[in-house]
Amino acid sequence: MTKLFIGGIPFSLTNEKLKELFEKYGTVSSAQIIMDKYTNQSKGFAFVEMPNDTEAQTAIKELDGFGLEGRKIGVSVARPREDNRGGYNQNRNNNSYSGRDNSKRGGGGSFLRGSHRR
Repeated sequence: MTKLFIGGIPFSLTNEKLKELFEKYGTVSSAQIIMDKYTNQSKGFAFVEMPNDTEAQTAIKELDGFGLEGRKIGVSVARPREDNRGGYNQNRNNNSYSGRDNSKRGGGGSFLRGSHRR
């Protein structure tokens, strides 16, 4: 099974049309255009799964750089997804925003500074 990444697809392309395009080169298990979860519009890329590796390589060779509705699409073997979900402040270390060890910070003075002076 080979999973392909397709970039630069027209925003009007449907899953069905994408599948039809790749079926010219072999069996397609799935064709999924990635949609924005807020706008429900295409993000301009998709994934296609093909069970036969030779057919997938043929599809890459024939369709990478292919003109589709005025756009050139890019087709390549998809890379495994990196586990970077969550997004915000991934390098955070035990609630330390600066990356330093806050357990050895110096103490402060009295809350009421200057109250000990007369």
